[in-house]
Amino acid sequence: EVQLVESGGGSVQVGGSLRLSCAASGVIRSSYCMAWFRQVPGKEREGVAVIDPDGSTRYADSVKGRFTISEDNAKITLYLQMNSLKPEDSAMYYCAAVRVLRGRCRQVTVVKNLDMDYWGKGTLVTISS
Repeated sequence: EVQLVESGGGSVQVGGSLRLSCAASGVIRSSYCMAWFRQVPGKEREGVAVIDPDGSTRYADSVKGRFTISEDNAKITLYLQMNSLKPEDSAMYYCAAVRVLRGRCRQVTVVKNLDMDYWGKGTLVTISS
């Protein structure tokens, strides 16, 4: 059974930093790409960053240069380092996984409301000015 559990959300001031974590279990890492999404109530869910099994990463334009997706060597924990945070970064952040064979890994940061195979329950990030 696949489980994704996010942590690390909280409230920080503009310009601050946060690191989100996603503990992944049951994921065959070589078969899945892992990603972070975010959603604000009433708005579409957007992909923020994705990491392929080979370590390649892609980012939404809105976070390039500020966010970094990574994983530990055992590929059990996914991270999202968020720097220079802005009020518009406030959202519920979700960890997700999708099988590479579905051909969606390159759509994560492009297509809104993308369907993934597995989702965590989310962690809330609030940026205050």
